[in-house]
Amino acid sequence: MQAKEVLSGDLVPRSHLPFSPAVKSGGFLFISGQASVDLEGTIIAGSFEEECRRSFENLRRVVEGAGLTMEKVVQVRNYVGDQKDLARFNEIYREYFTEPYPARTTLIGCLGTVLKFEVDAVAYYG
Repeated sequence: MQAKEVLSGDLVPRSHLPFSPAVKSGGFLFISGQASVDLEGTIIAGSFEEECRRSFENLRRVVEGAGLTMEKVVQVRNYVGDQKDLARFNEIYREYFTEPYPARTTLIGCLGTVLKFEVDAVAYYG
């Protein structure tokens, strides 16, 4: 097996920027930041809830495209644009992850003005 294998596929969101959607290495899948974009990487603006859900659905596409399920996600890093959306974020998060929850980091106020939410993750093939 290669030390580093790049994930791609028809249902995996792409980007024109210089990064891979996900990289498999050492039994782990390292997933790049997933935002509110379509499959071609075009940003789709919306309410916080719309952008958050679209980002998590893109994360799910990448995870499933790698042959895994969301239960295999072991770490999640979340980027919430505005403090006022934190409570709603926690509600939506519980729809995508259940106990035992992945390790998690949440940063607030770090996205600028283009996005309201972004998520990246690590999943395990074990």
